[in-house]
Amino acid sequence: MAGSTFGTNFRITTWGESHGAGLGVVVDGCPAGLSLADSDIQAYLDRRKPGTSAYTTPRKEADRVQILSGVFEGKTTGTPISMMVSNTNEHSKDYDALRDLYRPGHADYTFDQKFGIRDHRGGGRSSGRETIGRVAGGAVAAKVLAECGISFLTYATQIGPVKIDPDRFDPGEIANNPLCMPDAEAVKEAAAYLDQCRAEQDSAGGIIECVITGVPAGVGAPVFDKLDAKLAQAIFSIGAVKGFEVGDGFAVAEANGSGNNDAFVLENAGGTHMQDASAKKTNGITKATNHAGGILGGISDGSPIVFRAAIKPTPSIGKEQKTVTKDGKETVISIAGRHDPIIVPRAVVVVECMAAVTILDLMMENLGSRLDNIR
Repeated sequence: MAGSTFGTNFRITTWGESHGAGLGVVVDGCPAGLSLADSDIQAYLDRRKPGTSAYTTPRKEADRVQILSGVFEGKTTGTPISMMVSNTNEHSKDYDALRDLYRPGHADYTFDQKFGIRDHRGGGRSSGRETIGRVAGGAVAAKVLAECGISFLTYATQIGPVKIDPDRFDPGEIANNPLCMPDAEAVKEAAAYLDQCRAEQDSAGGIIECVITGVPAGVGAPVFDKLDAKLAQAIFSIGAVKGFEVGDGFAVAEANGSGNNDAFVLENAGGTHMQDASAKKTNGITKATNHAGGILGGISDGSPIVFRAAIKPTPSIGKEQKTVTKDGKETVISIAGRHDPIIVPRAVVVVECMAAVTILDLMMENLGSRLDNIR
């Protein structure tokens, strides 16, 4: 099966199925000399681990990572890094009734049409557990980027109809609640809404925002390999994502050029956008605002890169739905088993890690963009 590899210079290849022996990733292109241990990867995997709150699947998996290659005496060797997480709590029998049914909102039908065979146990490669490899690979990328002063802040801005209030934005709150929201009041409202969804055997979606600071100006390309295009591909490759926007995104449709353009100013003039405070300056030049989300013409401009991803409601719900069997008979389905009532909180780290892989890959590509860099 093609399509399991992402990146060119820094490249990840994920493998494994939800109900197989395990899942993992092979990372190519990581520079030698990076300090790396299982614990570095585990910190990221713990953020997407199931069974951690009432709003995640009750499937209990330790998701303990094992680095199999590419690291010697605590340092990367420059060779492929292979990592694995074993499945230890799969309940495959929960899916027996789905063998010949197509679940609404899932990839069952399309996967069957493409390959003529599918793993009905949790969706196989279409399962959310595939993202384990993405997170492990992204954790490596994020550690390399941290060496360059690049950091990520990723969180949920919306759960169902509940949105955070920018006036109550508190980065420290993100890790203090199971919904990864930077607004304690919004968390209470969102939790009440999710409790209602669960009582009705339904699910909810939401929006994840990622802010990347420290990326220098000049990363990306002006035509097909635009930074925002690459980010869009990376984020849209996550199964639950149905929308993507950078900066002001779809709001630009209602804006005027005079309001949407970001004025260039000298460093001592300062920036007024709340996320410009940590922008990396280039030759003393910065922007007064950041409507563009840190990307102009497909190339980073030195401001924080800001993007959002819309996450669909969990398709596996207990509420009765119409469907058809593989042999074309109409029926109804009520999905049992262990499923997240909302995907958003566990998807936060997946979005962050795919962004990290993208940024590092393009920064490494940039090394050959100017003769000065080669010298």
